[in-house]
Amino acid sequence: MTMKKFIKYISTFVAMVALALGAVSCEEEYVTYSGPEYVMFADSISTNMVLADGEAFAVTVASTVKCDYDRTFGVEIIDKGSNAVEGLHYSLCSNSVTIPAGEMAADVLVRGHYDQIEAADSLGFVLRLVMPEQLEWELYPNGSTTKVVMYKSCPFDVNNFTGWCVMSSLLLYNYPGENLSYQRLVHCEKHPTEENTIIIRNCFYDGYDVKVRFDASDPAKPFVVMDKGQTLCSEEMVFGMIHGDNHLLGATSPYYESYYNSCQRFMVLWLYAYVENLGKLVGDVGHFYNVFEWVSDEEAERLQREEGM
Repeated sequence: MTMKKFIKYISTFVAMVALALGAVSCEEEYVTYSGPEYVMFADSISTNMVLADGEAFAVTVASTVKCDYDRTFGVEIIDKGSNAVEGLHYSLCSNSVTIPAGEMAADVLVRGHYDQIEAADSLGFVLRLVMPEQLEWELYPNGSTTKVVMYKSCPFDVNNFTGWCVMSSLLLYNYPGENLSYQRLVHCEKHPTEENTIIIRNCFYDGYDVKVRFDASDPAKPFVVMDKGQTLCSEEMVFGMIHGDNHLLGATSPYYESYYNSCQRFMVLWLYAYVENLGKLVGDVGHFYNVFEWVSDEEAERLQREEGM
């Protein structure tokens, strides 16, 4: 998870270096760093979404210091560890990268070839900076290389998340209630008034629907949100007793990302389950991983007939 264009500034990183090593940059008038000049990729692994609009994504190169002149380095592709093919799956916009005078970072731009990447593909390639050996930092020995990973991001359409889906739920695994399995075949409908929102009928337990909203504002951040205060079932159904107001409530977890995949038509929902009494928290039940995988009407009919879902 993980994309369209992350420009990662390294001010925090440089501050850590300064604390560790102390003080002078290429700019003699500013005393900020005493060590030599090092240049490296900002991350050892760069994960990026390839979008239908063809926009290039950025892989950031960073330096420990500013200089009063441009610095240009070669960028080459290493075959070892790569399963993406240059020219077929992607192209570098340039075989060099330039850190402008007075700057500490620059981007290697990569254009993914959307039509050549399959929905389930996870493709990657390795980049290496071509530069003098003295610019490589011994404390970050692999900093001159990075693994670039690409995933396809299909355009969002809420209708692709309606109909039947198979839910696999750790909530049901831990608190089955009247369920015979941790998997359920559930039906989803487009919300009649709320944009990019679905209603999942009898979601975790019979008789209780939940509402989930897809955030499609940024294709590189395909998050989903389940608003707080939704009733999953009664406490008595899952606990055999009542601790609060007899409602097991749910919302998206604040600690883990919930997201969707338009290409493969699935959704990951990290569910926070809790109990309240008169609006005040009584207790946390936990954070539970759930996967929703949409299937055709024909597959749903087969699952009902052969699997008893």
